[in-house]
Amino acid sequence: MSIYFKSACVALLCVLCLSTASAQTLQDYWTVDEYVTQNPNQKDLMEDLSKRVREAPQPWTRHLKSPVKIAAVYPALQSSDYWRRSLKSFEQRMEDIDIPFETQLFASSPSDSLEVQRRQLTEALSWDPDYLVFTLDVLRHQNMIERVLLRGKPKLILQNMTTPLRNWEDHQPFLYVGFDHALGTQKLASEYIRQTGGNGKYLMLYFTRGFVSTMRGDTFQNYVSKHSDMTMVDSYFTDGDQEKAHKSVLDAITRNPNLRYFYACSTDVALGALKALDELGLTNEALVNGWGGGDAELSALKQGKLDFTIMRMNDDNGVAMAEAIRMDLSGQETQVPTIFSGDMELITQQTSTQHINNLIAHAFRYSGIPK
Repeated sequence: MSIYFKSACVALLCVLCLSTASAQTLQDYWTVDEYVTQNPNQKDLMEDLSKRVREAPQPWTRHLKSPVKIAAVYPALQSSDYWRRSLKSFEQRMEDIDIPFETQLFASSPSDSLEVQRRQLTEALSWDPDYLVFTLDVLRHQNMIERVLLRGKPKLILQNMTTPLRNWEDHQPFLYVGFDHALGTQKLASEYIRQTGGNGKYLMLYFTRGFVSTMRGDTFQNYVSKHSDMTMVDSYFTDGDQEKAHKSVLDAITRNPNLRYFYACSTDVALGALKALDELGLTNEALVNGWGGGDAELSALKQGKLDFTIMRMNDDNGVAMAEAIRMDLSGQETQVPTIFSGDMELITQQTSTQHINNLIAHAFRYSGIPK
């Protein structure tokens, strides 16, 4: 082992040891704009990858001795189809650009114990993949990720995250990929303010205790506090579980009978809230948002149950992962940006059917149009 490599490992270890404190506040992350300001070269790299994602696939002409191995450790067992569609769009794009590959999926539920995810990660690493697709939601995920960063292999793709951790400084993963939670949340918060006139009390329905709740929940709370007179009467952590969200809403309304505004941090949470409101006969009196705009949310919106949501152009992030790997295999690793942040659009019950259909055609162009 060279002296340089030993020194690099020691430096990385020192940086990662500094991040053992919980990354549970918005200040622990760079926003996309902040990161680009700190690293001006990233702007052009991000624009180039976005252009590749939007373009038709170009076949890869190089030869590999063996297929590229990609392991995905996903919380895919939930009503949101984000994870399933992401993997499908990734695989389809890899086929279209003609890169031989193998994937292994290790799926869990958001409410599963961390031990389940730890076992899955160990199993994934034992397969010796070239790339690992993982996510970061709770602090213990961060600790697991840091061990992968120390290994140096596989190259790490953090999905559903576009906000680099400040503590990792210059030792970031190969790619952060997804849709900007803070930006999407601000669009939802603005719509709540528009529809309520900026007044009223709302219930906060968090996901799990971790990154997603921080970025979607705390951002919402901060935005409406700054831009309106809306106030939060209570909050619940639901673990991304429909039934927990359902019971949380029933409990909240028992204690606050006039409560009518419900901010949901994920699809399953929104569906649980809608179930409770339907049981109480309050569907038409309440405001409930979705988060993501997948099959289940689009169906609820069409039925007049869900009021609005932020719709991700879902397949973009699967395509981005494939294109980033293509660049890496082509010797263009330095041209891969640290972040890919996909497009999103607010849709409501007033959005025309034609426009929603156009969005669906693009968002699910690889993973399949909902029937």
